Amino acid sequence: MKIKLGPAGLGGIKEAVKNLQEYKSLGLSACEIAFTYGVYIKNEKIAKRIGEEAKKQNIKLSIHAPYWINLNSAEKKKIEESKKRILNCCKIGEWMNAYIVVFHPGYYGKIDKEQTYQNIKNAILDMQKEIKKKKWKIKLAPETTGKINVFGSVDEILRLTKETKCSFCIDFAHILAREKKIDYKEILGKFKKYKKLHIHFSGIEYTDKGERRHIKTKEEEIKQLISNLKKYAKGKEIVIINESPDPIGDSLRTLKFI
Repeated sequence: MKIKLGPAGLGGIKEAVKNLQEYKSLGLSACEIAFTYGVYIKNEKIAKRIGEEAKKQNIKLSIHAPYWINLNSAEKKKIEESKKRILNCCKIGEWMNAYIVVFHPGYYGKIDKEQTYQNIKNAILDMQKEIKKKKWKIKLAPETTGKINVFGSVDEILRLTKETKCSFCIDFAHILAREKKIDYKEILGKFKKYKKLHIHFSGIEYTDKGERRHIKTKEEEIKQLISNLKKYAKGKEIVIINESPDPIGDSLRTLKFI
């Protein structure tokens, strides 16, 4: 088992190269660039410079697409706008040599779960056609989500992965908030055929309806994650991105158990 570990967040454009160097010096080897509140890296030259530095420092880059995405909107215009946002992240990610774009696929709304699934599946297939046309290597990675009224259960993400050949992001904090428990053996067993796992991890505060907010990761939760990965994900390449309010500090605490 090979684990790359790092924070969600690269910082601003001016600090990006320095931050990658710092991550390397701390022993971290992954970083997810957070475009969650908007795409702030838009210049190709700058993006390629960041990608070159990440490669030099042996840091694996991924991207989190903006939150305002809904591939199951009742309004076709909103679906098309969502697809454009994701594909824009793919373009920038390709410049940076990022390997996946993580995104929250959509909301059920008033549409039943099966039709929601089909709508999201078709949107992913459409985007993959465009990615293939552009000859990009980057992969789409729908994420398990933390609220019960939002598309993104473990089984829904697994089904998308099987039927569209997209990648995926397993967010264990979201699974805890959604399901009120984490059965590592069952979840990792469902994804056992895949050699690469992209994982989000942090502490989380939640209610009956699901996630409320991410919080610092408890040491006991870190131990459980790593011990279960060692037990049920042998021989895999794993990227763990920490999304707590202290993603660097929590990543460093996780590093101790690898």
